[in-house]
Amino acid sequence: MGAIYNELGDVISDIALYLPFYFLPNVNNVSLLVCLFLAILTEFIGVLALTIGASRRYDGPMGKSDRAFIFGAYGLIIALFPSTLSWSHYLFPIMIILLLITCYQRVAKALHDIKPTEQP
Repeated sequence: MGAIYNELGDVISDIALYLPFYFLPNVNNVSLLVCLFLAILTEFIGVLALTIGASRRYDGPMGKSDRAFIFGAYGLIIALFPSTLSWSHYLFPIMIILLLITCYQRVAKALHDIKPTEQP
């Protein structure tokens, strides 16, 4: 039960912490929503690996802690320098690329990590 709460909490916290950026002026909202979707997808792929006999995958350049650092740093920068809100037009597309790479790496490494089943 703890594993379920942990994984569910990760996804809910991503949405709760990053969705408020949507309501800021001059933020690229479409890119932000794509980032949120891909963040959820990366966590889903990581857990899905367990269903095919691989280990839980944490691979990639844009895992949970990486996303937390980027959004936290960006939030701090926005608080100190509000004019940097327009950076989202560059930051979020870069994050999308990194999230796509993360998804690919997690799938590829999960497929490589599959443990062979015993033959009767």
